[in-house]
Amino acid sequence: MTVATALIAEDEPLLAMALQAELARAWPGLQVLRTVGDGASAVRAALELAPQVLFFDIRMPGLSGLDAALELAELWPPAHAPHQPFPALVFVTAYDQYAVQAFEAQAMDYLLKPVQAARLQKTVSKLQQALIKPAHTAPETIANPVPDATLDATLHQLRGLLEHSARVTGSGMGATPALPRLQVLQASVGQQIHMVSVSEVLVFEAADKYLRVLTADREYLLRTPLKDLLNQLDPDEFWQIHRGTVVRASAIAFVHRDEAGKLSLTLRERHDKLPVSRLYAHRFKAM
Repeated sequence: MTVATALIAEDEPLLAMALQAELARAWPGLQVLRTVGDGASAVRAALELAPQVLFFDIRMPGLSGLDAALELAELWPPAHAPHQPFPALVFVTAYDQYAVQAFEAQAMDYLLKPVQAARLQKTVSKLQQALIKPAHTAPETIANPVPDATLDATLHQLRGLLEHSARVTGSGMGATPALPRLQVLQASVGQQIHMVSVSEVLVFEAADKYLRVLTADREYLLRTPLKDLLNQLDPDEFWQIHRGTVVRASAIAFVHRDEAGKLSLTLRERHDKLPVSRLYAHRFKAM
């Protein structure tokens, strides 16, 4: 029998050891390749080891489990497919009714802390069924409770989780508006505060501790996180194309696909070439 492989990302060592011990009992044929304690390490280890299953704690230092999954989906090399499809994801979380609802709605499997043997056995059964499926799985199976190992299906599920999170927290594109639409930005430039009309903005781009705001001929820096503005922008006017980039849809001149299949877009009034992440590539399809 082929040995299945897994990676555990859990910042609490005792819980990581407990999960590994429970897995050894529930799934003797599973080889845990490595246990890491933060999201960034989880991404690096997953890219290096290409395990078949990921157990990601939701709350970890730095990148959360969801952020780590998103980054991994962005970086997952096409060369891994089809023999190494995107790993099946299992999120591990302390009890959080909103998180649980989100996982159930998106058919992402999850485990509640402390992990119970009976529940883990159900997850193991789902994973074992998923791993014996053909690498390519039809989109219709996204609603199936079995974790889907394909990258496209995983991206679909992760988008659903993000949208659910946005509705719950009142932030993010597509969220239920909790605040009036933003009309004017106040940007400090030297000793002045410039009043920048949102109607002039072409790009919002997160940059370290700042937010770059690009108009046709100017650039401003704000100390406001992008996530704090998303719920005040019209999602029909502004499209999120990357975790840290939002553009005015009507300003997009064209979208280019390179030989590796990665998308980037060019604006009409600026020469910036902006990458489009896999998570948001579904926005761009020829009519």
